[in-house]
Amino acid sequence: MLWIDDTLAIADWELSESFTRSQGPGGQNVNKVSTAVELRFEAERSPHLTPPVKARLKRLAGRKWTLDGAIVIRAEETRSQLRNRELARERLAEMIRAALVAPKRRVATKPTLGSQRRRLAAKTVRGEVKALRGRVGEDE
Repeated sequence: MLWIDDTLAIADWELSESFTRSQGPGGQNVNKVSTAVELRFEAERSPHLTPPVKARLKRLAGRKWTLDGAIVIRAEETRSQLRNRELARERLAEMIRAALVAPKRRVATKPTLGSQRRRLAAKTVRGEVKALRGRVGEDE
């Protein structure tokens, strides 16, 4: 059971983990111990998430979202399999917490009357400055 917040928990059947050897340099430990964790969460089939949350989660996940509606998170930062597993689960929980927050609707506002007048006055002054930049006429 992965607890997201006080009211939401992800069941164990929705999560699957596989362990592989980590990438990059690291000597014998990298070559013989499978410490990298690939956490797979079946987000599309999850009964615990509402459709709007799933839509926001899909947008947040980006390339981590697979075609069959799962989120795949890979963690290989540490040499410990247990710590990598905790990191992957925490990343998933953070992603779901971010998707639970509905964005605030933007309320359109009008500029104040004073700001409109200041803007037009500044435009008038700027126009006069530019109008005075012409060639100087010859006085006779």
